[in-house]
Amino acid sequence: MNPLPEILRALGLDSPWGYLGLFLAASLLMVWRMEGLLAHGLEGTALGTLVMPYCSGLGNLVLVALVAGRPDGGAQIVTNALVNNVTNLTLLLGLPALLWGLPLGAPAGRGRAAKGGGAKGGAEPEMERQLNRVSLVASVGAGLFFTGLLWVLGEDGRLDLRDGLVLTGAFLFWQALQVADVLKYNVRRRRGFGPAFYLDLVVVGLGAAGVYTGLDWLVSWLGAQTGGGLLDARHLGWLSGWLLVLPNALLAFYYAARGRGAIAYASQVGDGHICIPLGVGLAALVAPVTPPPFFGPALAVLAGAGVLHAGCVLLVGGLPRAIGWVLVAGYGAFLLAGWAN
Repeated sequence: MNPLPEILRALGLDSPWGYLGLFLAASLLMVWRMEGLLAHGLEGTALGTLVMPYCSGLGNLVLVALVAGRPDGGAQIVTNALVNNVTNLTLLLGLPALLWGLPLGAPAGRGRAAKGGGAKGGAEPEMERQLNRVSLVASVGAGLFFTGLLWVLGEDGRLDLRDGLVLTGAFLFWQALQVADVLKYNVRRRRGFGPAFYLDLVVVGLGAAGVYTGLDWLVSWLGAQTGGGLLDARHLGWLSGWLLVLPNALLAFYYAARGRGAIAYASQVGDGHICIPLGVGLAALVAPVTPPPFFGPALAVLAGAGVLHAGCVLLVGGLPRAIGWVLVAGYGAFLLAGWAN
């Protein structure tokens, strides 16, 4: 039995604000211990691709479990996925880029080059930047592939069981490649996963339990609102999408402020793989899904953002501040297209 609801009730916090606080506190706990994972066997882009997406994307999977099969559940899940992904790749990368920029590699003053200099000392940070660049381009490329796949499968206005199998199968294949890449990296660096690594995983799991509890209550509460206005069950996809990007916002701003642009970048790109194709694919496995009216324009914005990110990573090794304005403007265009429909 989950004791967290009883604890909140005893503290007089059995309210939307109380569960929102639980959700944010659990998210911060996961961010804290993911720093430990970085030191115990996972390099930056692998952390952002394999660990963070499951933590920050857990709420999207909870939403699938809660509303899949309802009459409008499929459309709400697709709306949630589109809002989540577009916000990640535009607003949550554009704003940190405007504030700090998002260069790849370790921040200045870190690494062996800062400690001793020399040819060998400077080679490792440069190698890290190159590895981050390759990993991010591959991750962005996978996101573009998943976006195009969803666009093609949903072109007929319906996502059925077969479409769900294709989407979830594509996700599982991509994750298998990522796991193999991490293991290969650790073999080359002669690194292993010690006891501290698994202890940090346990703490991250406890944080995930808090995220699940908070979101379970909040999503159920939002689904029960029928008074009209913004806080209405009809807007569950939009509202849950904005709510569930809060952990992503914490990750993006935290790591961008620390100069770890590769992790900030990979966390946002990797989280999109949880929503599309996994979340939408699972929903289609439960019941046929009818995409929302702004499905095409949203995917166009998402694809455009992906191409822009791939170009920035390849050509300039990160996201320049000037491009941040383009991404924020793209998010504004997405909001206009979504609410107009």
